[in-house]
Amino acid sequence: MRSVVGALTLAVAATSVTAAGLSKKETDRIKEAAMVLKEIHSAPDKDIPTDLWDKAECVIVVPGLKKAAFVFGGEFGKGLMSCRHNGAWSAPVFMEVGKGSWGLQIGAQSIDLVLLVMNKGGAEKMLGNKVSLGAEASIAGGPVGRDARAATDAQMKAEVLAYSRTQGLFAGVNLSGGVVKPDADDTEDLYGKNVSAKDVVLGGTVKAPAATQPFMAALRR
Repeated sequence: MRSVVGALTLAVAATSVTAAGLSKKETDRIKEAAMVLKEIHSAPDKDIPTDLWDKAECVIVVPGLKKAAFVFGGEFGKGLMSCRHNGAWSAPVFMEVGKGSWGLQIGAQSIDLVLLVMNKGGAEKMLGNKVSLGAEASIAGGPVGRDARAATDAQMKAEVLAYSRTQGLFAGVNLSGGVVKPDADDTEDLYGKNVSAKDVVLGGTVKAPAATQPFMAALRR
């Protein structure tokens, strides 16, 4: 009997390790998202305004989005999302950003995207089954610089502020027509089964796995 219990325990442990095991591609995505934030924050005059960053409910970073993903097959770019709880960033989850008409207007072959989600309502929408930017969640290109005093009324009222980095140039971008949704499969790889993206980033009780520490450090600027 003892040997049977031991065998079952080992089987459960092995399943847990497998379920929470990240692929190299997923691990690289975490590091790349962290690098995007670090490089953007290293140039204050070309950064997201500090007052907007400090007010944001959540942030989504999608590194190295390929132009081809918006041309063939309707593929999704993938990145990470974290939300604030009592001034601290939550453990992150994987997210997907899908194509809109804007995808074909970007000249570079690869871009980095940063989305600031400015309120709780916007965060709830991002974590639903799929949200259409501009239709179901208001979005605007975000202002760049040391502060947000140059922001327009539309930017200040938007649920989501969007930025792109293309060939070293960081600027606000209009992502209307795109879609955002949680990446359930990759998030399962990170946390195991039966843990939803909403539970992780809005619940505030899930600890950030060690593999996500580069991204967590970058969020803290």
